[in-house]
Amino acid sequence: MKLNPVRVLLADDDLDDCLFFKRALEEFPLTTQLTIVHDGEELMKYLLENTAQLPDILFLDLSMPRKTGFECLIEINENEQLQSLHVVMFSTSYARDIHFEQGLIITLRQMGSQEFIRKPSGFTQLKEVIHGVINQFAEKKENGIVG
Repeated sequence: MKLNPVRVLLADDDLDDCLFFKRALEEFPLTTQLTIVHDGEELMKYLLENTAQLPDILFLDLSMPRKTGFECLIEINENEQLQSLHVVMFSTSYARDIHFEQGLIITLRQMGSQEFIRKPSGFTQLKEVIHGVINQFAEKKENGIVG
């Protein structure tokens, strides 16, 4: 049985991070289809124009121009057509304070994010994190846990 490609959408304004993300996906054993947008307005326009074919996973950076990841997450959560989207908040940590970060994670989950991942500084760690998220999603999809 041939599995459909995992459709991945990356919303990130950092071009280097986008390049590393793309390289990490190229080394992934499952077939993926990557789309990249570079700011929050572009993300929301893309999602609203593609509600019939939403990505399987959205990696959403918190700090983006024109519309932040927080603002996008609120809009996604408020739109019935987008609520089923698997959102992974993907950002450098806002603070080194673990209590602040734990509060941030709780808030993001309440806003509709399934996961929060701090961007690793090294490529190998980045690849492991991305592959781990996609593997978990593919496993859940195969078992009928996610649409």
